[in-house]
Amino acid sequence: MTQSDPRLIAALDLPSTGDARSLVQTLGESVSFYKIGLQLLPIGGMDLARELKTAGKQVFLDYKLHDIPATVEKATRSIVTAGADLLTVHAEPAVMRAAHAGREGSDLKILGVTVMTCYDDAMLEEMGYGFKARDLVLRRVEQSLEAGIDGIVASAQEAPEIRERFGDGFLIVTPGIRPAGADAGDQKRVVTPGDAIRKGSTHLVVGRPINAAPDPVAAAQAIVAEMAG
Repeated sequence: MTQSDPRLIAALDLPSTGDARSLVQTLGESVSFYKIGLQLLPIGGMDLARELKTAGKQVFLDYKLHDIPATVEKATRSIVTAGADLLTVHAEPAVMRAAHAGREGSDLKILGVTVMTCYDDAMLEEMGYGFKARDLVLRRVEQSLEAGIDGIVASAQEAPEIRERFGDGFLIVTPGIRPAGADAGDQKRVVTPGDAIRKGSTHLVVGRPINAAPDPVAAAQAIVAEMAG
């Protein structure tokens, strides 16, 4: 069996924690890092996070926190108790500074969500932004680094320019990953696993290509092979 690659984060975007536990059991040693997002967090996701950490897995809590700074700081302090490895907040300066303060003394790494990979230029214009996706991503990367957090969430399409402008000393976690030939679904800015690594992403978040696959283990192994290749 192909061993797990800690750069691959399998997204537990499933209807229940029972479904998530079943998938984790199925994947076994082929995946060592899991994302728990808004679908599961309100229905036992934090308990699941603690279980995964006890089992020796790494955990990414995709909260995308966005509130007044005092609330974000307190929420981050609460989240630290799960022992998670990664936490997302929206990449707004005050929000990121608050999360940075809230995680003090822990090993939790904070990621700023720049522009979600389901957004394209037309959608950003509809939302009232005066930036195209590329320009908004770059501005938010700069603000993330100024806030002292550990990395960003961004499409691998922007990763080469991000690396060129800002260097290699931070994480780029990339959703919207689709293996060669896979359906893009609702994602607008997608890349293959191999391309994402080559472009500068440090971690890849993969949901449906694994959790909806007829054989999740084979799907995970194929993605790890693409990353290595």
